[in-house]
Amino acid sequence: MTTPLLSINHLSVAFRSGDTLRQVVDDLSLEVNAGETLALVGESGSGKSVTALSVLRLLPAPPVVYPSGEIYFKGQELLHAPERTLRTVRGNKIAMIFQEPMVSLNPLHNIEKQLYEVLSLHRGMRREAARAEMLTCLDRVGIRNAASRLTDFPHQLSGGERQRVMIAMALLTRPELLIADEPTTALDVTVQAQILQLLNELKQELNMGLLFITHNLNIVKKLADNVAVMRHGKCVEQNSTAKLLSAPEHPYTQQLLAAEPTGSPRPVDETTAPLLSVKGLQVSFPIRRGLLKKTVGYHYGIKGLSFTLRAGESIGLVGESGSGKSTTGLALLRLIHSSGEIWFDGVGLHGLTRKKLLPVRHRIQVVFQDPNSSLNPRLDVLQIIEEGLRVHQPALSAAEREQKVIVAMQEVGLDPQTMHRYPAEFSGGQRQRIAIARALILQPELIILDEPTSSLDRSVQAQILALLKSLQEKHQLAYIFISHDLRVVKSLCHQVVVLRQGEVVEQGACQQIFAAPQAEYTRQLLSLA
Repeated sequence: MTTPLLSINHLSVAFRSGDTLRQVVDDLSLEVNAGETLALVGESGSGKSVTALSVLRLLPAPPVVYPSGEIYFKGQELLHAPERTLRTVRGNKIAMIFQEPMVSLNPLHNIEKQLYEVLSLHRGMRREAARAEMLTCLDRVGIRNAASRLTDFPHQLSGGERQRVMIAMALLTRPELLIADEPTTALDVTVQAQILQLLNELKQELNMGLLFITHNLNIVKKLADNVAVMRHGKCVEQNSTAKLLSAPEHPYTQQLLAAEPTGSPRPVDETTAPLLSVKGLQVSFPIRRGLLKKTVGYHYGIKGLSFTLRAGESIGLVGESGSGKSTTGLALLRLIHSSGEIWFDGVGLHGLTRKKLLPVRHRIQVVFQDPNSSLNPRLDVLQIIEEGLRVHQPALSAAEREQKVIVAMQEVGLDPQTMHRYPAEFSGGQRQRIAIARALILQPELIILDEPTSSLDRSVQAQILALLKSLQEKHQLAYIFISHDLRVVKSLCHQVVVLRQGEVVEQGACQQIFAAPQAEYTRQLLSLA
């Protein structure tokens, strides 16, 4: 009988806090064979990432403890192995793509240095040979103009580009087992298809096993051989992909498969005056070369964008990673320099100083793409969500602020009992909900949502979309919805703008563009979705 590449037997994982033990994985058993993909799916907080991190013992002990279980890699026990043994396995034989690319990449080193470190440590390559390998791998994961991007630092890349660098870093070691924790969350459908094709090619080329953690069941269908469904730390169902997707047995699995974004946006009164009017918005970044770093040209993050948005209306910004979606959001918030006109409720934001913008700030809120880096790790959830109230409503008492926080947490599906925990104690999806609650608590008129559902599983995604629609109807909120998930955009948005490399490819009513796209690029996006 062939020995499995990875074997997890009756694993239990718990976190110790004082004298109490909180169990997050309960009696889990999984197997991954060479050349096979096992997809681990389930709602946020179900124990998927904790399981993945336990394979390489990357969780700090304490507070983590393992009450029971065994983890074997090619017959070698890992859960209780000495650190010296684990160092020979980590990176060399088992590589991991982490969920949060901005946190995983070193902000002080450029991309070339971080990629070279992997090749130098794990494959003993010299810089010249390593550079060629780096460029090939970056090209394969969809980084355009890879040679010119090697000198960039993580903050100069979009969320999707950072994720692709993380994927390249893991693949450079040519591992026997790849653990991928939500590796395609921040990627648009075109790059997502490219990454899935690359993973399939490498699986065949290296006979690599793949433990793939995701909440996207479309990816599971395309990539996985077998599926394990987790809920509340337990595996509720395991089967081959074809059998599980066609005939799910457990009610929770059936619920997951049924949770597709559906419906259409609520009608808008088209006689009302625009809340937001944008004319000729443009963001450019100087290209500097030479010893004196002279400006030799400009790279346009966004070029000539114009639209209007009414109260109670949503506009979707879609396009591939690096197309200028998040840049547009930052420009509208006046967090980066831009040219053009931005009118909000009759006030020209483009002409206001930072001080004069302060009274308007609470009326425009944002949910950032990366919840982990946008939440202060030193503050607990209560302090994070109430922060805006302290600035904009200083007259409120501590008890009044706490009551508002409780309401906001309940609205986004968080347990108010967890308000004194810190961001590190939550899953990626739960952190995103904290970020949404922080934006909602000031009752803004306009919210810029930068990939707000990308890290959420489908059941929670459906809840958040229903919540956003009900809040929009109740408070007549306007949304700028940045996303690469076209089904979510169709469900929520009245207008859509398709962007590519900073330029508008197509723009108009959402239903019209989805029904009869004019541009070839839009048709390509829709076919892949």
